[in-house]
Amino acid sequence: MIGQSVPDVVLKTRVRDESIGGDNPFRWQDVSTGEIFGKGRHVLFALPGAFTPTCTTEQCPAFEHQYDALKSAGANEVHCLSVNDAFVMYQWGKHLNIDKVKMLPDGSGKFTRRMGMLIDKDHLGFGQRSWRYAAVIDDGVVQAMFVEPGINDDGSDDDPYIESKPEKVLGWMHANPYKE
Repeated sequence: MIGQSVPDVVLKTRVRDESIGGDNPFRWQDVSTGEIFGKGRHVLFALPGAFTPTCTTEQCPAFEHQYDALKSAGANEVHCLSVNDAFVMYQWGKHLNIDKVKMLPDGSGKFTRRMGMLIDKDHLGFGQRSWRYAAVIDDGVVQAMFVEPGINDDGSDDDPYIESKPEKVLGWMHANPYKE
């Protein structure tokens, strides 16, 4: 994947639109990953699922906490992606008080599949999900991947969270500044 363009797929998102009014002022908006990641340096981290233990207590909060450091190291934006729908990603972000990291719903898993990170979590009743990883993307091209060891479809792991931590991403970014 390193040196290749990120998959260009459409993500189904929900955006706040006050003109709608009422208790649920959101509208659907299709967003292209090609557009999201096409210009500048982006940090993407992906995880198995919203509201799951490691994702909720460690990974997502760690990237939110390190957001300013990632921006200072050259990231235009930091994105969290999960094979969950827009409603779940919104509520999870709200639950975690995420206000800096951009939450991306890959509800159908198309982006995750094309990244080679779609796994089967049927042993937990989750269905198809993302393996845990982080990536640095420059102008739409993957420059670095931080993939947890032991990718599998049978649950023969203990949900590792070592390689995809923001500190590892930051270390790589400091050693490899963005070149426009």
